[in-house]
Amino acid sequence: MFNKMATYLTGELTATSEDYKLLENMNKLTSLKYLEMKDIAINISRNLKDLNQKYADLQPYLEQINLIEEQVAALEQAAYKLDAYSKKLEAKYKKLEKR
Repeated sequence: MFNKMATYLTGELTATSEDYKLLENMNKLTSLKYLEMKDIAINISRNLKDLNQKYADLQPYLEQINLIEEQVAALEQAAYKLDAYSKKLEAKYKKLEKR
């Protein structure tokens, strides 16, 4: 009976020891995974800062592009008005020419 009890307790202790070893390995792997994730987050942060800096550097040019776009739109409207006026003028000229 003592031998069976000793075998049982040895088995229980071995199982508990194996459980702790498994937990230790899982903790090590989790720690490594978090370190990888930390490195990835640092790289993402660095890249985001670079992109923000590039955007800030481009901002004056983007504002110039917007200004040019507004001026082109205004020029286009003026061209349409001039075209309409010239068509009216041409129609008047043809009307006067027929007389």
